[in-house]
Amino acid sequence: MPNLRLADLTAEIEANVRRALLEDIGSGDITAQLIPEERLAKANIITRDACVISGTAWVDAVFRQLDPRVAVHWKVNDGDRAAPNQELFSLEGPARALLSGERSALNFLQLLSGVATRSQSLADKVAHTQVKLLDTRKTLPGLRLAQKYAVTCGGCHNHRIGLYDAFLIKENHIAACGGIANAITAAHRIAPGKPVEIEVESLDELREALDAGADIIMLDELSLDDMREAVRLNAGRAKLEASGGINESTLVVVAETGVDYISIGSLTKDVKAVDLSMRLSL
Repeated sequence: MPNLRLADLTAEIEANVRRALLEDIGSGDITAQLIPEERLAKANIITRDACVISGTAWVDAVFRQLDPRVAVHWKVNDGDRAAPNQELFSLEGPARALLSGERSALNFLQLLSGVATRSQSLADKVAHTQVKLLDTRKTLPGLRLAQKYAVTCGGCHNHRIGLYDAFLIKENHIAACGGIANAITAAHRIAPGKPVEIEVESLDELREALDAGADIIMLDELSLDDMREAVRLNAGRAKLEASGGINESTLVVVAETGVDYISIGSLTKDVKAVDLSMRLSL
């Protein structure tokens, strides 16, 4: 599946930001009303953590929707690595808008940069192999596309976006369809051209999936020896994806088995937000 591109996310970003501002500001920022409406200010935003940047377009949209007079000056781009205490961007404009938009803007940037940072950390560990690390559907409700975009900023890759763009046939689907071959045949008939991936739990099931014409085969919690044997048996006929219980301590050895993909839910599910700080000056 292709990676998300920022150019395709314009409407999604605007919608994400509208919801965030409505959630935070609601009927109006009563604290900001303490500041004279005409007062102008500047602000500098730094990171307190080493990180990989993602989310600049969401920050831009926050201040564009709040007050188009706010100027955002970026010192970094999505995908850049930043050091602790590095300035990421500065703001100029009405003080009320700067303060009202601070939390929503930083929420997007700290979350998405956290995803990108986690992704880059794991991608670096397997850079000596040909494996591609994939995200999953374990994302925050309403922010799936944002998080999946952040994954790509960190050097990892997107799996299917949802339940509509590719088949992923798992154990319960197989049982309901009456077997691996039946499920794969039905998938090719229902949506020709859509990628068909199926989960297998043994080498015998792998052989059956190959014979039935699966495009991608997910090796669910197979042993390292069985993964190596799966790569040998497959011989390039389908793409192989390792999944299930893979963490930082096992990632490298799994990648070195020769599988094409490793899917990791923690890229988007177990993320520590980057610590950011905004300093205002009048």
